[in-house]
Amino acid sequence: MKHPINSPFRYAGGKFYARKLILQYIPDNESYIEPFAGGASIFFAKPKVSRNWLNDIDEALMNCFIYIRDFPEKLIQGLKGEEATKERHNYYKNIFKPKNNLERAVRWFYLNRTSYSGIMNMQNCFFGYGDKYSKTPKNWPRTIRETSAKLQEVKLTSKNFEEVIDESPTGSFLFVDPPYYKADQDKFYTHSFTRKDHLRLVKVLKKNDRRIKFLLTYDNSNEVKKMYDWVVAILEKEWNYTINRTDDQTKDKRNGGKGVKRPRYKGQELFLFNYEVPVQERIFKSQFIFA
Repeated sequence: MKHPINSPFRYAGGKFYARKLILQYIPDNESYIEPFAGGASIFFAKPKVSRNWLNDIDEALMNCFIYIRDFPEKLIQGLKGEEATKERHNYYKNIFKPKNNLERAVRWFYLNRTSYSGIMNMQNCFFGYGDKYSKTPKNWPRTIRETSAKLQEVKLTSKNFEEVIDESPTGSFLFVDPPYYKADQDKFYTHSFTRKDHLRLVKVLKKNDRRIKFLLTYDNSNEVKKMYDWVVAILEKEWNYTINRTDDQTKDKRNGGKGVKRPRYKGQELFLFNYEVPVQERIFKSQFIFA
């Protein structure tokens, strides 16, 4: 499948709203890899190349991806007849006990599609579905089938990011989107990312710098700029996005009991490259003023 599609998942910290911005910086390649796939919005937005590899340490997420790729009809059958309700969300979150990998995939897919912002950390996984802004259950089968088509022959793993980067074929392009350096990401993800992990990422990228190309995205902080003062270029980028609360917490009598549409926000991040980008856009390390 060559044409772009949306990720099948909602994913906190995903790059859905930055897709067009990021795609313009991806160089031609025949081997595309994401060590921190998450919802993999960039992969789904771009054409597939000869070799594609999606990895994430969240094994439950990757199990769901595998079932979408290899057993889409079984997953569709497992979700057949489901409704997006608080009662069913509570059932899958607190009562349902999966007995096999298929049932684990069904549970993950249902909770992700019906939870606020797709947050899958069970402590903060709350119902957040609304027909106006969420993909309705009747459309889930189509989403699963088109995603399955895109995932054919794509390598799916749940390894440590160091293994993936070290094992990347020479000449590969890696889109590297780790958890933010400063954000309180323990609220959103099932696997935490410590300062030591951020330093391990610096080390493994620097070790492989001469044989791969990478675009690394991070929150805009002086600490990140210092850690990556050896890369070719760093851009400060921003984009607009809108947060829509679709669960009952947004219902307001002043708005007829309807969900409240939140204002536009700006995503502000660093794009870090170990390859050349247009000269007029480059920010060289000599320009940084560190606090």
